[in-house]
Amino acid sequence: MAWRTTADIAAFDEAAGAFVAAEPTRNTLLLSIPSVLRQRGPLAFGNEPPRFGWYEDVDGKVGAALVQTPPHPALLSELPDGAAAPLVDALLAANWRLSGVNAPSATADAVAAVWCAATGTSAKVRMRNRLYLLGELVEPTPAPRGTSRLATAADLDLASAWYAHFAQEVGDPVLNAQRVVGDRVENGTLLLWEADGAPVSMAGISLLLEGGGMRVGPVYTPPGLRRRGYAAAATAAACRLAFDRGAREVSLFTDLANPTSNALYRRLGFRQVEDRVVIDFIGR
Repeated sequence: MAWRTTADIAAFDEAAGAFVAAEPTRNTLLLSIPSVLRQRGPLAFGNEPPRFGWYEDVDGKVGAALVQTPPHPALLSELPDGAAAPLVDALLAANWRLSGVNAPSATADAVAAVWCAATGTSAKVRMRNRLYLLGELVEPTPAPRGTSRLATAADLDLASAWYAHFAQEVGDPVLNAQRVVGDRVENGTLLLWEADGAPVSMAGISLLLEGGGMRVGPVYTPPGLRRRGYAAAATAAACRLAFDRGAREVSLFTDLANPTSNALYRRLGFRQVEDRVVIDFIGR
């Protein structure tokens, strides 16, 4: 049983691609992040190249996967029992340094405990997330005034500012909001909800992922325009767009500390899949 690490996305795809694609809902981030890297290049998420890993059992069968895009926390699938300590040993042997981990709750706690014991760092929970999967879409009632449309190049400055505010609110500042939003505009994956001729909310979707899934996010409404139903309407419009583009399933993440958004998505027809936690490593 061993962890394999590499900086070669093609090697990761060959070794772990089938494992990741077999659970397209739970592994939505492990599908979408490499997809963006293939499209935008290795520095899509930061100033350092990405790193990848997978865990093999005694028969060579892959049982877990990892994607790290520094400086962001490492993304992990659920780990088999006993896989956390070998993971930390492999990362330290490869001279990897983790800023944190983003994983299913039990996995994140296990890795954090071993990493902090081995490195002398401390762990701080940044956010607890819940992954939801859409059942049957329930249109928001009452529907707010307005309509949805795709964002265009003319919306770039506004949407970039909103994206940066969203990233700040969730504690994951984006390095280049204008580039991220520009890619979404080009791909047609960012919707605006307009009321009285002005944008009041936005919702994005991922590109179609292997396995037929698409993920909604970010969803953002400026503080002064909240509690008017705009986010619900934008989210519903994003879900319809995803299905129009061939999605077989639609998922999203919420911040468990925000009961308003969790209740909103349940009303739209989303159902809980699993809880994840983002943990930052602080110190040495």
